[in-house]
Amino acid sequence: MLRVDELKNRTYEERMEDVYRELPIRSSEWTNYNASDPGITILENLTAFSALQGAEIVTLSYRAKMALLKMAGFIPQRGKCSKVLLSSDHIAEKTLLKAGERFHLGDLIFETNKEVNIGVSKLLGVFAGEGDEYRDVSFVLDREISVPARFFGEQPKKGNSVYFIFDNDPSSLKELIFYVKVIEKATRNKTQDRTEHIFADLKWECFTDTGFTEINVRDFTCAFLQSGEIRFSLPKEGLAKFGDTPVEGYCIRATLTRAEYDIVPRVTNVYGFLFEVWQKDTKAFSQAFGRNDSITVTSPIGSEQVYYLVFGKEEKGSSYRRYDLVPEPGQKGRYCIYKDHRDGRVTFSFDKEEFGYAPIKTKDCVRVIIYSEDVMRRYNVGKVIGYDDQEIDIPSSNIVHESFFLIARRKTHDGFIYDFVRPEKKGEGALYYHLLEGEGRIIIEDPGDFIDADLFMGSVAENSGPRGNISEGNMLFIDNNSIPDGFYNPGPGTGGSFRESLEQVKDRFIRDVRTPYRAVTASDYEYIVKTTPGLCIKKARASMNDNTNLVNVVVLPDSDERFPKLSRIYTDKIEQRLKERHLLTADFKIIKPSFAAIGVKCTVYVKKHFTDCRRQIEERIRSKIDYIDSEHNFGDKLMFEDVFHAIEDLSCVEYVYDLSLHSENGKLAQMREYDIYPRFDCLCYPGEIIIELVTSDK
Repeated sequence: MLRVDELKNRTYEERMEDVYRELPIRSSEWTNYNASDPGITILENLTAFSALQGAEIVTLSYRAKMALLKMAGFIPQRGKCSKVLLSSDHIAEKTLLKAGERFHLGDLIFETNKEVNIGVSKLLGVFAGEGDEYRDVSFVLDREISVPARFFGEQPKKGNSVYFIFDNDPSSLKELIFYVKVIEKATRNKTQDRTEHIFADLKWECFTDTGFTEINVRDFTCAFLQSGEIRFSLPKEGLAKFGDTPVEGYCIRATLTRAEYDIVPRVTNVYGFLFEVWQKDTKAFSQAFGRNDSITVTSPIGSEQVYYLVFGKEEKGSSYRRYDLVPEPGQKGRYCIYKDHRDGRVTFSFDKEEFGYAPIKTKDCVRVIIYSEDVMRRYNVGKVIGYDDQEIDIPSSNIVHESFFLIARRKTHDGFIYDFVRPEKKGEGALYYHLLEGEGRIIIEDPGDFIDADLFMGSVAENSGPRGNISEGNMLFIDNNSIPDGFYNPGPGTGGSFRESLEQVKDRFIRDVRTPYRAVTASDYEYIVKTTPGLCIKKARASMNDNTNLVNVVVLPDSDERFPKLSRIYTDKIEQRLKERHLLTADFKIIKPSFAAIGVKCTVYVKKHFTDCRRQIEERIRSKIDYIDSEHNFGDKLMFEDVFHAIEDLSCVEYVYDLSLHSENGKLAQMREYDIYPRFDCLCYPGEIIIELVTSDK
């Protein structure tokens, strides 16, 4: 149903040709193909109906096509703002950033979503603790260098700790954000739960007057195995200075309570006391208030010229009335006094005795809309007509979905009422519409009680999608002259994306259909094993034992060791994943890898005037025999001719006079004629290599 374009392309005549070709196969007795034959007339009618159906299918509405995809479990992924963490180390004293503060990187705009204090504290040192000894690893605080530090030693064990020392007590902050950069293994799969710790557990504590106190932490580094943020919630009673480390200060420490690392953590940089900004550019902003006398608004829009609309509730319910702005009293009507303080703040005052109208005091009784000049000039969107799937273009694209709503104006017997309508919000009589934020378009599915209503822009922010996922190491500049510039982002921006189009959802559906979720074939087993979340898996091979109806899966983890071992954690994780996906009619077994050394003897004639021939030949031989670090998989045959031609192809080699291969473990790899046949669970690696060089006369 999702790939039906060919139905539209086939004409009625082409379909009838198919019918005539099919008739002799279906019925040898049917010989009258004239138009006067009743059977042909019936077939012509059915074919015409089929052609009409084909044309109708490809003209399905957007909503109908999305409904088909939703039945298969696929809905469009909404666009997201990129999140970026910024360092404020250059700020010397505590400074308040308001919600909506804007930061620039070229033409990209980043904004704060909430108030945040910066410049509260700075990291002074980082120390690794093993027993009563402290090892200084404070070089990880230098952002100009990236020397790896093994926080928990060469062989991490339970009880080893790392101490973070800083200058001031930051317990007044609701949350602390650190960012840790580590040397990551490219083969490690991402965990489905970013806070899951597979290979180690940490206890996080801060030092208070009563000693070390455990704190709540969200660690997105998998216990220092991947780069990411760490978020701390400190106790309200405050911290005390810790003096045991070489540098005295306030302290947070992490202690290993379980250490079963597959790869020893190597940390290159630590950044402390960060705050987050989001890549978006607010064009129209809404703010609600529970006061009905006087309110003050600060514009978050980065524009010299802004415009204000003020609305108030005069009775309980969802609808508002609009209040016009006047500089002073003196007339009757829906007015409020407008005062510009010339510092970004504007005050609006209501007075029922003076004007005759004022909002009642209730939740969100007053709402102020602030527009940039660009949006204000085009803020009238259109009218709700009332037919199914009405589409209306809006004067923005790549919209931040959660920032958007429309203002719907309806006429009553005593004037206009206004409602603020968010996309896809259901309710009795509600205006239900879809926002296609990437295209800048809305589709009204159900007009409800809003037929003939006028629609206006209410609130909107635009984002740049994946462009906002900036690389690490930039300087962002704040749009506020009272705050020093130069905010550094230690990590890349993450999460920025546009809303998926219908075509992208269809493509994702097709990719999902082709992705193995059930282990049926050997390649299914291998794919599912190699994509086990959180694990570093270098190679996997599955083979079927028909006699026992058993699938053997041999796995090679990626590790710092020359001959990696398959640990209990790996085996448990892989078994758990396969148990959810294998067929009930076949069992499986996880096999640990074996390694067989392959010895080589050769006599090679080399050309004159070439140096370092022995090293080149040995490296070439090792590259062909080493199955651990090459594309070869378990059980792959090592062919004599491959090694022979690999040596012969070297520019320094005249010809190969003699070559022999032999397995140093006959149980794991056997010699047949000139080739080596490893066992199904075995990888070859270079053993003893003996090279005799003879200089050619040529």
